[in-house]
Order: sequence, then structure tokens, then C-alpha cells
Amino acid sequence: MKKLGVVITDRGSKFAVSGMPVSDKAAVDAALKDLKRDKKYAKATHNIWAVLFDGTPLKADDGESGAGMVIVRMLERENLHNHLIVVTRWYGGKHLGGDRFRHVQDAVRAYLDQS
Repeated sequence: MKKLGVVITDRGSKFAVSGMPVSDKAAVDAALKDLKRDKKYAKATHNIWAVLFDGTPLKADDGESGAGMVIVRMLERENLHNHLIVVTRWYGGKHLGGDRFRHVQDAVRAYLDQS
């Protein structure tokens, strides 16, 4: 899995992004398990992820409601299928409101620009 590490910091919260090609749900589960072997990622507040399989979105908000859909929309715009993107957030103690969605989007953009 390609990890870009922390790409955004705001009011104590940190956002990182990771991703890799996947072929099915089992590969997604294996990739997430592998990511969480890293204690830093296992202790994160949220590991938000999404993937498109044949145009069908599969996502998980991990407690950050609506954030998975942000990733899905970006995958659809890029026409990127069978590629898992995970945005990890470590909560910094202050609510970010709608800014958190912008940060998820910016993290995904950083990943896509590196790929």
C-alpha cells in the first residue's frame, strides 16, 4: 500500500492518505488489515475508505459520516476503478465542521496527483 503520510494538519487534527489497486472486497479487507498493522494507523480516530468496482461504490465512513461519499465522488470523476483510497484522521480535539470534508477531498487530491 502506498502511504503518503500526513498531508494536512488543522486545529490539531491530522489527515493522511493511502491507497492501492484492489480486485475485490477480500483485497480491500486485507489492505485495511495491513494498514492497521501500523500502530499509528490502528490508533487513528477514523480510517475512511472507498473503492469503485465496475462503477459500484463500496465505502466506509468509520464514524465520519458522509466522508466516504466524498472519496467515491472523486473516484467517479477520475474514472478510477479497482483502486482503494483510505483517508486517515487523527482527531485533534477541536471540531472542524464542514472543513473536514474539504480536508478529505484535499488528501485524496494529493494522492491522485502523486499517482
